[in-house]
Amino acid sequence: MLQTIVKLFKALCSNSHPGEIAHAVSIGLLLGLMPKNNLLWYVVFVFCLFVRFNKAAYLLMILFGSAIAVAFDPLFDKIGYAFLTIPSLSDFFGTLFDIPFVAFTKFNNSVVMGSFLAGLLLYIPVNILSRVLLKLWRKYAVPILRKTPIIKAIGSIPTLSSIAEQVQE
Repeated sequence: MLQTIVKLFKALCSNSHPGEIAHAVSIGLLLGLMPKNNLLWYVVFVFCLFVRFNKAAYLLMILFGSAIAVAFDPLFDKIGYAFLTIPSLSDFFGTLFDIPFVAFTKFNNSVVMGSFLAGLLLYIPVNILSRVLLKLWRKYAVPILRKTPIIKAIGSIPTLSSIAEQVQE
């Protein structure tokens, strides 16, 4: 876990492309909001491992999204139910349900569908917000952190020195 945090600090403080971190945050939040007991989650998770972005931010956002998703389950249920009960899509959903292995995605579960749709709707705003926050972090916070005695003290602890090195670079 410490290595993941070190990689995230390295990415936040380095000159890596902000888009890689922003996409990781957006996709991580999408997966974090979704229930983990369905094939759709695993397909998206594995597919995203082949995409180039910051894996540390991706994994940490999955954890963060999972922590807050429970509070939003009633909202996801309403969103999913409203989408799944659209009369013009009922034939399409019936056809999907008859296809082998598609039912394992649990797309017909209102919480799964609602959280997936909410994650898709939040993708672009979260991406833009992450880019803005990352630019502000690099412009204002990193120079201040480099001068603090706390970072210098962390640098003297062998296990945590790699975090301090990333901020001081």
